[in-house]
Formats: sequence, C-alpha cells, structure tokens
Amino acid sequence: MANRILVVDDAAFMRMMIRDILTKNGYEVVGEAQDGAQAVEKYKELKPDLITMDITMPEMDGIAALKEIKKMDGNAKVIMCSAMGQQAMVIDAIQAGAKDFIVKPFQADRVIEAIKKTLG
Repeated sequence: MANRILVVDDAAFMRMMIRDILTKNGYEVVGEAQDGAQAVEKYKELKPDLITMDITMPEMDGIAALKEIKKMDGNAKVIMCSAMGQQAMVIDAIQAGAKDFIVKPFQADRVIEAIKKTLG
C-alpha cells in the first residue's frame, strides 16, 4: 500500500509541484491544505502517514500547525518546506517536532530522500 501524504502550502503551484513529485514516485497524496488551520483539520480527518508543510502561510503558519498536530498525535511525521534564508524558522520547526525540512525551489530527489528517511 502506498504511503498516504498530506500536502500543505498556500501556493497552489507549489502543492502541484510536490504532488507531481510524490505521485511519480509511488506515493498517494490523500489531501491538500492551503493554510495551517486547514492542515490541522485535514490531519484529523485523513490521518496521513506524513505531511509536507510550508512554514509561511496565512491564517496559521506551518510551525503553529505543526504544534497543534503534535498535540493531537505525538507520532505525526511532518517535513517542513521553506524558502531560502529561513534558517531560524527551520530551527523552530525542528524543535517543535518536524522530522526534516526541504528547501524551495524543490529538488525532486531531495524531496523523495527526506520522505524515505522520515517514513523509514
């Protein structure tokens, strides 16, 4: 059975890019969210194996969403996505429980490497 992944990013183009990389590599994208609040709801509803989460989003940012999801499920696997130059945010994300992070613009092989490593 394919690993089920929730893709969270406020930019539809970025969600599409990640979805393409994942589906081409045999992963199932079970849902998408465009902000942290939606991500928390979708996580409850879909219970994915992994989440790719943008850091900078409207409504609720990725780090706040990560903390909410970790409260619900301490075993949640979340990989944060950030643009270049957001090192401080990446450190916050790892401290909040993120398993890994990938930098935009996405390199397909780096995305897959992070997911394989996180899912074991």
